[in-house]
Amino acid sequence: MNEILKLVFPSFLDTLYMVFFSTLFSIILGAPLGIFLVLTDKEGLLKMPNLNSIIGSLINITRSIPFIILIIILFPLSRVIVGTTIGKEAAVVPLSIAAAPFVARVVESALKEVNKGVIEAAVSLGASTPQIVLKVLIKEALPSLILGITLTIVNIIGYSAMAGVIGGGGIGDLAVRYGYQRFRTDVLIVTVIILILLVEITQRTGNYFAKKIDRR
Repeated sequence: MNEILKLVFPSFLDTLYMVFFSTLFSIILGAPLGIFLVLTDKEGLLKMPNLNSIIGSLINITRSIPFIILIIILFPLSRVIVGTTIGKEAAVVPLSIAAAPFVARVVESALKEVNKGVIEAAVSLGASTPQIVLKVLIKEALPSLILGITLTIVNIIGYSAMAGVIGGGGIGDLAVRYGYQRFRTDVLIVTVIILILLVEITQRTGNYFAKKIDRR
């Protein structure tokens, strides 16, 4: 048991590293895109339907690429940014880029749920577009945004396990190198249990905070 713990613990920390930074960067990349899609919609405040359509198509194309292929495509970018194509740092690059379009759609969907009457009231009071985004759209959609980000984290956990197949590190890498290639069924079972618990804790935490913040 001690041997398994010594194997699993560093890999678990690597997975947490990948999930945390990939979530952070995917939000930084994806949230502005989601807000942009809402603002430039044909019913949005800025109304740029042609540009909206182009950005939306690019997001859909990126989302349609299987993650394992996306990692390979982004090898050169990973090398430029972190200097290597293997390890947890390198895995953060494709993980962030893969999750960013998902975040964009999550944010877009959440913001579009906001009652249009509230937005119109803010416009009539002379609120600027940034004020409407920050104080109306995001504030009103916060519970949905939390649930959406929770779902994003769950997806990134799954992606991080796949990244281990090509040397991305973390629990997935441990499962492949020790559990599968060395026929260590005990290690494989432990890695699966850890991933299940990680997803369960993430989902329950997200649900809790979304329900606590929801004023509806």
